[in-house]
Amino acid sequence: MEQNEIIRKKKGGRPKKAIKKDQLLPVKCDREERKKIETRAKSVNLTVSQYMREISLNGHIDRREIVFPKEVLQLAGTLNHLAANLNQIAKKRNGIEELNALERATLQIQSRDLKRLAEDIKNYLK
Repeated sequence: MEQNEIIRKKKGGRPKKAIKKDQLLPVKCDREERKKIETRAKSVNLTVSQYMREISLNGHIDRREIVFPKEVLQLAGTLNHLAANLNQIAKKRNGIEELNALERATLQIQSRDLKRLAEDIKNYLK
């Protein structure tokens, strides 16, 4: 007896939303009003649709954007850079290959940079 099993491939892409927004609500306005609405939506980093929903349901837009100081952004960038380098070294080290002299020296430099970064963070938070 043959088994007729249908194997379904998992589809990639974005997961389904719990609440699907599929209702269209047209709004009539003139060209100037449209430009104002689009400008205001852009100023709070929302789409026009999101902006119209927020303003009509809540009466206001509550968007407090956290702006990090330049120093914190620089520290985060340095930390990401160091993490990527250390990850590459760890991947090679966990494999069969041994680290050569240049890679060991790079690892020591990265280690010092990481310690310096930790000190910078401590000093910034004081």
